[in-house]
Amino acid sequence: MQENMVEQQPQTPRNPLEKYFRQPAIYVKLPSGGQGYAPGVIDMPANGELPIYPMTALDEITSRTPDALFNGSAVVNIFRSCVPNIKDPWQIISTDLDMLLTAVKIASYGHDMEVTSKCPKCSEDSDLVQDLRTVIDQYKTPDYMTPLSIGDMEIYFKPLTYKEINEASQRSFQQQKAMQMQQSQETNQDPDVKQITELSEALRSITEVTVTSMANSIHTIKIADDMVTDAQHIKEFLVNADRKVFEAIKDRLAQIKSASELKPMKVKCTSEKCGHEYEQPFTLDMSNFFV
Repeated sequence: MQENMVEQQPQTPRNPLEKYFRQPAIYVKLPSGGQGYAPGVIDMPANGELPIYPMTALDEITSRTPDALFNGSAVVNIFRSCVPNIKDPWQIISTDLDMLLTAVKIASYGHDMEVTSKCPKCSEDSDLVQDLRTVIDQYKTPDYMTPLSIGDMEIYFKPLTYKEINEASQRSFQQQKAMQMQQSQETNQDPDVKQITELSEALRSITEVTVTSMANSIHTIKIADDMVTDAQHIKEFLVNADRKVFEAIKDRLAQIKSASELKPMKVKCTSEKCGHEYEQPFTLDMSNFFV
């Protein structure tokens, strides 16, 4: 009789301070509506609204750590803490990513964000306030459904994931840094064959990053007798495509990116002697976004 008894594990006592834990500050719907994600990436509520929690003190420390910002773990950790319905932050697509970052900032610091703008006419700095609620409303998913037709090919595109964006940014930063160091050496002495070769290699590597990002942005290439989805095959096609085809794909990707860009801020210079009116682009800079 005793052999059939299952030993019960002691239950962890409920924390009496739970009612004082942080609560969701806002709820948001993703621009994508959660469409196109693999199972397990998002635990989507029935109403499509994701709860956004304010950052903890530990989250703030993480968000200001240079290494964590560079390797992408800062954003991943913040999402796991503040948007618990996101189960795999690395797979969040670009438009949803920017909107969620804005939502976390609103939940943590309020909807007003201070922005410094330099007047292009008199170079005077103006301190502005951007209402992030209006920014949230601007996020839209670009048209990825309309294919680009080139000859008998139809090319279908897709948004980059945060993992793909971060990997491309790291490679691009490293290659540009190497190229700048090489160019700095050349200004101090006449370049030799080795230096010219190293500079050419750095330029080639930067181009490789561009091609990889373009390939990752292509979902399918439909041809007469096949549907090509293999990433390596698509990348080989881009490397071997003629210039006109390559530029047509690059231009379409630029159009898609432009369609998802935020509206610029309308600014009037605060200098009494100037008063110049101009537009200031509003971008998300992770180095100071959570400061």
